[in-house]
Order: sequence, then C-alpha cells, then structure tokens
Amino acid sequence: MSMRPPFPIDLVSDTATRPSPAMREVMARAEVGDEQRGEDPSVNALTEKVAAMLGQEAAIFLPSGTMCNQIALAVHCLPGDEIIAAGNSHIVSSEGAGASVFAHSVIRGIGSERGIFSTQELAAAVRSPGVKAPRSKVVCIEQTNNRGGGAVWPLETVHEIVGAARDLNLALHMDGARLMNACVATQVSAESYAKPFDSVWLDLSKGLGCPIGGVLAGSAEFIQQANRWKHRFGGAMRQAGIVAAAGLYALEHNIDRLAEDHCNARLFAEQIRELPGICLRFDRIDTNLVFFDVSDSGKTSAEIARGLAEYGVRIGVESQSLMRVVFHLDINTSMVGTAAEALKAVLVQ
Repeated sequence: MSMRPPFPIDLVSDTATRPSPAMREVMARAEVGDEQRGEDPSVNALTEKVAAMLGQEAAIFLPSGTMCNQIALAVHCLPGDEIIAAGNSHIVSSEGAGASVFAHSVIRGIGSERGIFSTQELAAAVRSPGVKAPRSKVVCIEQTNNRGGGAVWPLETVHEIVGAARDLNLALHMDGARLMNACVATQVSAESYAKPFDSVWLDLSKGLGCPIGGVLAGSAEFIQQANRWKHRFGGAMRQAGIVAAAGLYALEHNIDRLAEDHCNARLFAEQIRELPGICLRFDRIDTNLVFFDVSDSGKTSAEIARGLAEYGVRIGVESQSLMRVVFHLDINTSMVGTAAEALKAVLVQ
C-alpha cells in the first residue's frame, strides 16, 4: 500500500514530485548494467538523448543538480579562479559554498533582482589582469533563475552574453535546472539555448517528475574530465538504469505539460494578489514560481507556513517575510484554489 504524502498540497518545491504509476512501470522494466563501467544501456540511452537535445558532444548522468554544477566548475577552474554569476544564483545561495571547496574558486555576484544581467555588467565584473586579484574564468547563467521568480533568460540576451564571454576569454556554464520550463514558456528549443555553452545540465527531478538525477553535457573532453570528478565525488553508480529509465520517460511525456504548471502559477498569483498583507515580489510570472512578501500581514513567513500546514498545504519560507510557491505535475487546478483559500484563512486567523 502506498503512503500518502505528508502534505496533500505540497508547493515547497518542484522536487516534491512523486513518480507516476506509468514512470514506475518503466523503471521496473528498465534494462540495467554497471553504470560506472559504461555498461548500463538505459543510462547510455539517456545521456545520448540529452547530449543531442542540448547540442553537445557527450553527457554524463549524475545523482543531483548540485553535483552537475560543482563538477562543471571544478573542471573549468584552477585554484584561485573566479566565477561570475548573478548574485541570487543557486551556486551562490544553495550549494554550501561548494565552489570554494571543490573548485577552490570564488564567486563574484552581479546584483540583479531577476538574475538576468547585461553584457555591460558582465564586462564590469571581469577582473583586470594582475597577480593581486582572482582570475576571471567562468560566467554562469541560471535558466530559469529561481530566486528571480523563475525568470527566463531571453535567447537574444543569452547570445549576447555568449559573445561577450568569448571576447573576454571566459568559459560558459549554464545551470539548466529548469531549462525545459524556459523552453516551454518561450517555444525556444533546448539546443538553441544550450549549444553555445561549454557545459550545461538538465535537471530530471524537478518539473520533469523523476525521483533523482541530472545530466551534465559538454564536449567529449569536458565529459572525460567530469567523469574523473564524478568518481572523486562518490557519484559513480551501478545499476542506475532504474532511475535513468525515469528520465527517458520524463523527456518523452513530461515536457509539454510544464505549460500547465506555468498556468497554475499565474492563476495562483491572481488569486492571492488582493489578499490583505500580501505583495507579489514579481508582477510577471514567467514560469512555475511565485514569490510573495508578507511584511504587511502582521505575521511572519514561518507563522503563515505553520498555519497552512494545518490545511495540508506546504509552501517555502525564504526569509522572515518572503515566501515561495512552486507548481509541478502533482498539483492540479483545483489544488491551486484550495491553497489560495487556505492562505486567505490563515491571514485572518
């Protein structure tokens, strides 16, 4: 008998998704082998498919998106190098200062409310050559930008950054955790966004609904180096085809439906927009994330979260006054209304 989720309406993250019965069936029937030795046919099929999707030569299957980012940065950087990224990027706020631990490098953040910066801002962040400062080595963009409210980097801006980075002799890395959300929102292909980058990865365990995993892609030489770091990180796996099969299923069945999550996010934002004490952080909802401020509600984020839990609703606490709601395949339209009504009830208690 399957266990019920602790929160029937779990909006804390799109990592809260649970494998569907159809995905579980595919996983149960997966062909498997020794992944570390390159003998797992399901893993090999997944990495070949993602490499082709992203316009890259090769790819590697990894347990998590954070490992994808950290391996990429470790390959690109030498000790003392500097990585340039938006100040609100995942690699800055949510990866345990991993770049300083594994790549022995520092991150220079560019201030940007939505996490999208210009070529002028990039150029200003690059260090002048000299022995006293870090060497600017990598520029990283996050597509979509999580703490920018799920903001999508426009393709034109991406290409401008790519051109500027090449002129500045910088390596290019894309944190593609929610890349497919950007593709669905803009009708731009993943290859168009990702091909110009030296490294890029795709998350399987967020909106695509898999229980685990990310796929990091790049040149054949880059992936060869990434594989060495994968072993150092303890990321090598054995019969990983069971989870790789979930990724193959997701890429076939769960991409187009991301549009439903985007619609639900916009619907939720409209339903809470006029609630007393609520202020949407971003007026434009690009994809599946909604941030709102509760400073004027008379309650803290934690108090509101505890109140919502009594209604079986879980949402994220970003700070004392900021909250985040993330929509995914386990949330239907009726749940959107239920969550909004629960928030309304908590605010007047």
